[in-house]
Amino acid sequence: MSEGIAARGSLRGDQDGPPAYAALTLVGILFINMVGFGIVIPLLPFYGLAFSAEPWQVALIFSAFSVGSLFGEPLWGRLSDLYGRRILLISTVSGNCLCYLALAFADTAWLAFAIRLLGGFASGNGSVVQAYIADVTPPEKRARRMSWLGAAFAIGLIVGPAIGGSFVDESRGVPGFRIPLLLASAASACSLVALLLFVKEPRTRIVVARPKLKIGSALAQVVKHPVIGRLMLLTLLVSFAFTGVEVMFGLWAHARFGWGAREIGQCFAIAGAISAFTQIFVTGRLSERYGEAHVLAGGMAMTVVGCFLQPFSNGLMMTTALISLTAAGQSIAFPNVVTLISRTCDPSRQGQVLGFNNATGAFGRTTGPFTASLGFGHISPNLPYFAAAGLVAPAILLALRAVRHERRHNISKAPPE
Repeated sequence: MSEGIAARGSLRGDQDGPPAYAALTLVGILFINMVGFGIVIPLLPFYGLAFSAEPWQVALIFSAFSVGSLFGEPLWGRLSDLYGRRILLISTVSGNCLCYLALAFADTAWLAFAIRLLGGFASGNGSVVQAYIADVTPPEKRARRMSWLGAAFAIGLIVGPAIGGSFVDESRGVPGFRIPLLLASAASACSLVALLLFVKEPRTRIVVARPKLKIGSALAQVVKHPVIGRLMLLTLLVSFAFTGVEVMFGLWAHARFGWGAREIGQCFAIAGAISAFTQIFVTGRLSERYGEAHVLAGGMAMTVVGCFLQPFSNGLMMTTALISLTAAGQSIAFPNVVTLISRTCDPSRQGQVLGFNNATGAFGRTTGPFTASLGFGHISPNLPYFAAAGLVAPAILLALRAVRHERRHNISKAPPE
């Protein structure tokens, strides 16, 4: 018994964390994933039209990536628990590289859908990256490093659409979309080389028996956990709500102010820059000073205020300020969710549990836009914002209750003096 406990505790042994270049390489891997995702955002409607695809087929191609990651996240996370983080990162980044290359030469809408599905499955390695950083980072520094990943996420969603829009040539039909997709493949290849050169397996590993993977029973156990279950529900609510209003923002701004792509792009660029700045310079410091509970609840409160007030906006400045407030709230909150989960769960299952949480977020990002579009089109353009505020508000209570249980969990497992 004591040997098993010691083996589990040894995963926390590298308290100085990975070398700086290894941590930055891991952040770069997630950045490349989000650049690849973002590249397709401005291309996809026109890419589908180049295949003479129907609107519902275009929607399928777009959602295929998130559906793939929904299944990839928990699987890659669990396999990394069993066989190591590095080998899983090498495998998934290689698959991602090949999928971008294949997508550049797809010649039918259904082939593009299949490739996007596989690409999303391969790109579902965020849980492996998170687990690696959690493995080698002491709890008090974990929120700061997780916020670096969030910054990579935000900046990737700024850079990706810019690349996609700048290098496409619609006049050439399907071949005109190849250059940005080839660039995404090349970037993934560079990320793979950096991974091979600079990222090593954590020095301390847990030696555990390798049981059969029972995803269903493992998920049920995680959902019932008093801390992790609440945090996963929080992730679902916030991802569902925030992605819905994010996708509908362009249509809402056009309906309310008559804006075009230029004004909408400016709003997103400013919000993305503020989000990245917040995660790099603010989130970690706030968490270390005030604790994850207060910072998580504060980020959720900022999101509620931003969403609720958006329908009352009277112009460009107020709209940009509110969408930036919402983005900053997300940037402050989510790194602390990952930190709390990694600190609470069994280290031998860290990758799988983080994978479940990421899959929950992917499910919210897949279903949120569709639901928001129904409310926008059939009831009111403002409904997605009010609904988002109503969904995120209970997440504040979920966060506070989860942290209360997490403190009890830590007290109960503390050794007697």
